[in-house]
Amino acid sequence: MEEREFNTLADTMLARIEQALEGCEADIDFELKDGGVLEISCADNSKIIINRHTAAREIWVAARSGGFHFRHENGSWLGTRDSEALMTAISRCLSEQSGEDVSLA
Repeated sequence: MEEREFNTLADTMLARIEQALEGCEADIDFELKDGGVLEISCADNSKIIINRHTAAREIWVAARSGGFHFRHENGSWLGTRDSEALMTAISRCLSEQSGEDVSLA
């Protein structure tokens, strides 16, 4: 995949995540920063960082439970270790860190 195509797909996904977070009722704050970095802060001051990693052509998620990499395959962002969908993984990480039931469908 060309860098330009990757950046377009990743930016579209980050915007979709941001939109889902806007509708989330959990006690969180978030900010999409320049360079494709989405920082989510939970009430206990823990953070989840989601960013595009252009060199690897992946979206990376850093959470208290670990680091996760997602690759765009057949129209979906899937975990490189277990094929978990990106939105499912973010929902799981947010639920674990916020102590609230979070579903970003």
